[in-house]
Amino acid sequence: MRTIIAATGSYIPPIRVPNSDFLGHDFRDARGEKLAKTNEEIVAQFEAITGIKERRYAPKDLLASDIAYEAAADALASSGIDKESLDGIIVAHNFGDVRGDSRHSDLVPALAARVKARLKIETPRTVAYDLIFGCPGWLQGVIAADAQIRLGEARRVMIIGVETLSRVSDPHDRDSMIYADGAGATIFEARDAADAGILASVARSDTLDHSAMLKMGASYNDEIFIEGFFLKMEGRKLYKYALQNVAASMKQCLDKANIPLERVNKILLHQANGKMDEAILEELYALYGAEPIDGIMPMTISFLGNSSVATLPTMLDLILKRKLGEHAIHRGDVLLFASVGAGMHINAFVYRVP
Repeated sequence: MRTIIAATGSYIPPIRVPNSDFLGHDFRDARGEKLAKTNEEIVAQFEAITGIKERRYAPKDLLASDIAYEAAADALASSGIDKESLDGIIVAHNFGDVRGDSRHSDLVPALAARVKARLKIETPRTVAYDLIFGCPGWLQGVIAADAQIRLGEARRVMIIGVETLSRVSDPHDRDSMIYADGAGATIFEARDAADAGILASVARSDTLDHSAMLKMGASYNDEIFIEGFFLKMEGRKLYKYALQNVAASMKQCLDKANIPLERVNKILLHQANGKMDEAILEELYALYGAEPIDGIMPMTISFLGNSSVATLPTMLDLILKRKLGEHAIHRGDVLLFASVGAGMHINAFVYRVP
């Protein structure tokens, strides 16, 4: 039995936040001192480096579990799959339900349990649990579901990636311009397909020296008294780490699946930073002594920003429903998924479309 993508769904928040909205922000450094550059210079440099022109924020009255439910309902509705046939619901996130006004993070009960309840699934056989693994959380959920399916412990599992990063970003930190909200859901199921589905996967956690490159901390404005709440990132160190390790893990995954790089039709890479993703792609092709192919790596970061665990399932849904320009996925195509994020974690899987 192979693990096959049976359905996808997503929730793209309706609130568009262009870069111009940050021109009035009071940006500061880690010492709390105002940055020397003008906001116009800061925003222009940010867009040139990340490729982000706008991002999406969820309405204040919707929590992460609410938009996760919307993505799940979309996957079920667009596929006609019976919700009672799900053996599991895995929700990958990092901050739970964060209320915008109080910035209170609510993690109990599990978001997966909340989604299952909202879907009104009656059977206790649908096991619902959360997975916290940084930005690669959705992909790690896929790896977990694949293991269950291969063992015969499950036949159909839904994995949801959801985050409301706008509610944990420090408005005085220029990195806040990276973060976005969103949700994507994917249903995987067991099918008798000898040479299709998930062919191989890899994962690694470099926690000894790199686990603190993303962490929670105080606002750069000491007048905001929410100690240790805001997401902080050592961007340059993370960029260097990603370039040194992500491409090698992607190659390891392809080698494990015995798939040559030239056989890959699409590479779906976590949307963290446009230039970083392009550099990772170039490094991957350099490992094979080749040059990247135009159009092989779809990008959503320019208009959706970095929504953490939601970026990959959202992008997959947009492509499959022909909502991402000319990008399309066809029968027999080989897809390479990869992600990197807090931990530091890297993972990847190779998938052949049945």
